[in-house]
Amino acid sequence: MPKRIVSVSLGSSKRDKRSEVEIAGERFLIERIGTDGDLKRFQALFAELDGKVDALGIGGADLHIWVGHRRYTFRSIQKLVSVVKKTPVVDGSGLKNTLEREAVRWLQTHGVIDFTHSTVLLMSAVDRFGMAQELARCAKQVIYGDFVFAIGLPIPIRSYRTVEWLGRLLLPLIVRLPFQWFYPTGEKQKQRTPRAPHLFQQADVIAGDWHYIRRYMPDHLPGKRVITNTVRRADVELLREAGVVQLITTTPVIEGETFATNVMEGVIVALTGRHPDKLTPQDYLDMLHRLGWQPGVMDLVPVAATS
Repeated sequence: MPKRIVSVSLGSSKRDKRSEVEIAGERFLIERIGTDGDLKRFQALFAELDGKVDALGIGGADLHIWVGHRRYTFRSIQKLVSVVKKTPVVDGSGLKNTLEREAVRWLQTHGVIDFTHSTVLLMSAVDRFGMAQELARCAKQVIYGDFVFAIGLPIPIRSYRTVEWLGRLLLPLIVRLPFQWFYPTGEKQKQRTPRAPHLFQQADVIAGDWHYIRRYMPDHLPGKRVITNTVRRADVELLREAGVVQLITTTPVIEGETFATNVMEGVIVALTGRHPDKLTPQDYLDMLHRLGWQPGVMDLVPVAATS
């Protein structure tokens, strides 16, 4: 029997995916089940699958967000998944701290992107904290979009120290509020409402959560590079038509598409046989090196260039 990893998502069911794949000599059945923002169904699926699968992923939501070395937990999501008593539950934060940090280093050392000469728009630093910290270290300039895209305030942040200061001040309050206030769920994931196009134009690289990028990006992004994950074939075509020259995914490409970090974190938990609370950043790094994972780099040719 293959190991079974299921991501239960607050996102659209139209993005559901099911794949059988071999990883590190083990067979895996990997699934993504969207609940279209239905909180009751989301919780019911966690309860139903508890004890029946090898790992459960929280999709379309964060359980934990980080700033600096401090972790903050969304109370609303914690309450929903508290019904799980047996199966390990992951939200992808273990990989966001390791794989995404390593992805930036890999892209720099392999000459794919020279961050030292690049301006990067990171949609949310507290969501992709490993990437945020590494970009702060190596990029020419980083624009952090937490206020602009998560809260709706037209205030871009241009220093990770400011992110840390504001995070310590505001996150204890934010995590007590409904998660849906800050992140598109259900039908909202299919809506496009472009915002702050000037920030996209200022950047050479746009990085972060795909749903934030898709929802807020302008229709035209000529010459830009995008670093993200959880892309489907239709998403690749959207970027191609916008003029994006390169798409980089931080999680492995499976059958031409990618799963989210919570799914791939579930794979690692299942392979190690250890509870996620017992895994250290070095454990994740060791497993990533063992699996030989590296960013997926896809060169996109704008539609206009082929017509």
